[in-house]
Amino acid sequence: MAIVSRLLYLHVFQQEKLLKIVEGNRQKFEVLSARRGNIIDTRGNLLASTETRIDLGVDPQVLREEDKRKWPLLASLIKKDLKFIENKFTKITRGSGGKENARLIRWTKLVDSLDEDTYEKVRALKIKGVYGNRKYQRAYPHGALAAHVLGFVNKEGTASAGVERYMEFYLRGQDGWLETECDGRRLELAQFRSREVEPVDGTNVELSIDLTVQHAIEKELERIVEVYNPKGPTVIVSEPSTGYILGLANYPSFDPNSFWESDIDFHRNRAVSDVFEPGSPFKTVTASAAINEDAVSLDDMYDCSVSSVEYRGRNVRLPKDHRPMDKLSFKDVIKKSSNRGVAQIAMLLGDEKIHEYAKSFGFGEKTGYGPDAEVSGYLPAIKNWDGLTISRLPMGHALNCTPLQLHYAMSVIANEGVLMQPQVVKRVFDERNNTITAYTPYAKRRVITAKTAKIMSDLLSEVVGPEGTSKRAEISGFQVAGKSGTTQKIVNGRYSRQCHVASFSGFFPAQNPRVIITVVIDEAQLQGVAYGGLVAAPAFQHIGEQLIQYLNIQPYNFTKQMLAWRGN
Repeated sequence: MAIVSRLLYLHVFQQEKLLKIVEGNRQKFEVLSARRGNIIDTRGNLLASTETRIDLGVDPQVLREEDKRKWPLLASLIKKDLKFIENKFTKITRGSGGKENARLIRWTKLVDSLDEDTYEKVRALKIKGVYGNRKYQRAYPHGALAAHVLGFVNKEGTASAGVERYMEFYLRGQDGWLETECDGRRLELAQFRSREVEPVDGTNVELSIDLTVQHAIEKELERIVEVYNPKGPTVIVSEPSTGYILGLANYPSFDPNSFWESDIDFHRNRAVSDVFEPGSPFKTVTASAAINEDAVSLDDMYDCSVSSVEYRGRNVRLPKDHRPMDKLSFKDVIKKSSNRGVAQIAMLLGDEKIHEYAKSFGFGEKTGYGPDAEVSGYLPAIKNWDGLTISRLPMGHALNCTPLQLHYAMSVIANEGVLMQPQVVKRVFDERNNTITAYTPYAKRRVITAKTAKIMSDLLSEVVGPEGTSKRAEISGFQVAGKSGTTQKIVNGRYSRQCHVASFSGFFPAQNPRVIITVVIDEAQLQGVAYGGLVAAPAFQHIGEQLIQYLNIQPYNFTKQMLAWRGN
């Protein structure tokens, strides 16, 4: 009666519950992981790929005594101590409440992320119970190179920053799955396989980044750090006509292969997340606006010795210049970078026009770069201006921007007055190299006329000339246009005399620009003031000289001669 009662209980009253347990033990659901797509540079060099790795472990319950002599060979292969192997192989239960609470160990990891070649050697030892599980792992063959552009994929397989996260939809692919049944030893019974969906591997992404250009700017960053020990320098190189970024680097950086070893602050892409007052490079916005609105001529004179002027019925105090100046022409105001002169030029336009052009040049809005957490910077609305804003904003104070915003504002001058969309991705393509999605150059808007841009380019060429404030940016045989800047940082609510941000943004050849380079150096350490023309302009020169041969950049006169020769 007891047996019959028990059978009745199990087969009738507990039938549904027990059947679920039995089915759960027999059924097997396995995820088939998709392979993540590759990331390459504009010349096809591999920047990020997915490797097959092995998690090697052991089932201590099935070890054989005759395999014990092979343990030292295994330890040598996986670079572990023999004692470590012995501890893993001889511990067969876990639990702390005595034998009745102990449970068998059926898997314990020996080594994480073993390569295929080593795993094949381990398998050749034929140690029963030692086996591995394959997995995909992201690899970055060039280490820290372009780390802030690429970002990384964490240990859980989640894209955490950069292009990896930005292009996640295309790169990740689609996992498949397998539904089947297994026997009592958890081995598959293939004849009962009910459903199998193959994984779809991710597509590949081609960037506008050029590995050689990227290497050049990162080497220059190393020099800057060695000489000036700054808090955080940034360098950006792009093509003015397309908006494609050829190189972008920050310091400090990190190796995405071992991102966890770096401070999380090192992961920040300072080019799009850090802001500073642009200072003198913003004077190109003021000057461009005045020329574009026909409010000035190049020979107009401005008294830069006065400390205040009348504006809209009130007296406005002018900012100081870095050295005393007298009357200057419009051209000399830009060439000598006079704060007082540019403030008076802005007053000819008025609050609304200055604000309008600043916004049109891209200040106060995100560039649309794509990857990472880009910030918009700060351009104060006119209603928030105080009595000094009209004299401070024209010289690059009272607003802030990211290095990338400054870079693309300068690109307006280089690109005949048109603001381009910054882009780091060129296309998405499949394993047959067929383009799936193309990211073609995109013009956001016309900011100034081509004529105004040409006049500004000529003016900025004089800034880099022998009598200009940025003569250390000169490149022999080429006409360079650009502007350096030096701004005091705000520390504890006040402008600091010790902490500065030095910058230089420029392009060459000035008459037919091929590249634009921006260098921003936060708190360079040296005796005296870290002027942009002193610390940032030489970095522009060093990078530019390396790019001439690599990109086959020809002087403008040589290009004109070649075109004339071909025409004849």
